[in-house]
Amino acid sequence: MQQKISGRIEIEKTFAEKISGEVKNLTDFHQLISSSLDKDISYTLQAILAGSVFLGCSDLHLEAQEEQAKLRTRLDGCLHDVIVFDSKKQSLLVSRIKLLSGLKLNVEDKPQDGRFSISMPDEEIEIRASTLPTEYGETAVLRILNPKNLINLEDLGLREDLYETFTSEIKKPNGMIIVTGPTGSGKTTTLYAFLKKIKDPEIKIITIEDPIEYHLKDISQTQTAAEKGYDFASGLKSIVRQDPDVILVGEIRDAETAEIALQASLTGHLVFSTLHTNDAAGTVSRLASMGIKACNIGPAINLIIAQRLVRKICKNCAEPRPASIEEISKIENFLSAVPAEILKRYPKAEDLVVYEPKGCEKCNNTGYKGRVGIYEAIKRDSDLENFIASEPTISELSKKAIEKGMIPMKADGFLKVLEGTTTIEEIEKAAG
Repeated sequence: MQQKISGRIEIEKTFAEKISGEVKNLTDFHQLISSSLDKDISYTLQAILAGSVFLGCSDLHLEAQEEQAKLRTRLDGCLHDVIVFDSKKQSLLVSRIKLLSGLKLNVEDKPQDGRFSISMPDEEIEIRASTLPTEYGETAVLRILNPKNLINLEDLGLREDLYETFTSEIKKPNGMIIVTGPTGSGKTTTLYAFLKKIKDPEIKIITIEDPIEYHLKDISQTQTAAEKGYDFASGLKSIVRQDPDVILVGEIRDAETAEIALQASLTGHLVFSTLHTNDAAGTVSRLASMGIKACNIGPAINLIIAQRLVRKICKNCAEPRPASIEEISKIENFLSAVPAEILKRYPKAEDLVVYEPKGCEKCNNTGYKGRVGIYEAIKRDSDLENFIASEPTISELSKKAIEKGMIPMKADGFLKVLEGTTTIEEIEKAAG
C-alpha cells in the first residue's frame, strides 16, 4: 500500500487483489475488519473501504455509541451490522475521514459534508462523506459512488413496452422528463442511463448536480456551490446560454428552478430532472404547490416516471412453491389494470410459482441478491395536457392516466413476481 494523500486513497493492485479474493460476504467483511483493527488507522480505513467496494455496499455507517462504536453497511438497500469496536478507534477513523474529505478537524459540534476518492486498479471511486455530532461522539456516513453502478437503459429491468416508451421519449428534441421517487429509489441511475443512451457527438449535454455523483465522459457536468451563489436556478440560467441540446437538472427544489426548466423544455431543449413525490400523478400537484400554473405544466412535460427499487430473489438458495389462493387473488386484483396484450407475455397468475428466500453465503443469508426497479409512467398526449390544465387532484390524474394505459407501479412489481424476479413481500414493502 502506498502512502495516502489528502483527498485520495491509493490502493495498490496487490492489496486490492487480496481483498477481492477474501471478501465474498458479510462474514468475510467482518473478519477482514476485525483483523485490521490492530493495524494503523490508515490501514484499517483502507481495509474497510476496499472490502465494502468488493462486497458491493452503497453506504458505510460509523456510529458512535455509549461505550463502543459500530460499523454498519447498506447492501441492496438494507442495513447490516458488521462489527462492534473500540470508541477510540472510531474517533481516529472519523478524524482520518475528515482529513481526507477536507473537513475541519477541530469542528465536532456541527455537521460537515465533504468527499474524497479511492484510486483502485483500473477505476476511480468517489466517496461522499457526512459527519454528524451525536450524544456519544461524531458519526460518519460514507456514500460509495462506484461507476460500476452506472448501467445501461437495457439493464434497468423495464417491461418491453416501457423500454420502448422511454427510448422514444428521450430521443425527442425538446420537452421535459421527470423521474420521481424517494431518496435511494434509483432516480439518478435512471437519468444517467438516459444520458448514456442518447450521448452522441452531434448533441451537447450539460448537467447541473448537487453534487456530481458520477463523472460521465464527453458530457459537461457542473456542480452547485451555494456559498458562491451558484444554485440550480442560477446555474440553469447560465446553462441555457451555453447552447445545449440536453440539460439534466439534478433536482427541482423551488419555483424558480421549475420555471426555468419548464421554459427551457418549451424552447427547444430536452430537460431531465428529478422530484420528490410518492407517485407519478403527484408530480403535477408538487409543481403546482411551488406556484407553477397547471396550464404551463401540461405542454412542457413529455413523460413523468415514478420508481422504486426492490430486491431480487437469490437464485442460488430460493425455494419454489405453488402460490396460495390468497396470493393469487392479491396478484390478480392488481393485474386487472394491466392491458391484455402485455399480460399475455407473462405466466398466468393461477400458475404462479413463488420463491421463498431462504438465505445462503452468496446472498449474506438474506435470500436476496441485487435490486431491480419497478415503475409507472405517465406519457403526455393532447387529452392529458388539457386534463392537467383543469387542475385535477392526484387521484383524478392517476385514474385518468390508468385509463390512458399507465400500469401502476405496484402492478409492474407483481409482473416481476410472475416472472420470478422478486417476491410479493418486497413489492408491498416498496410500493405500499
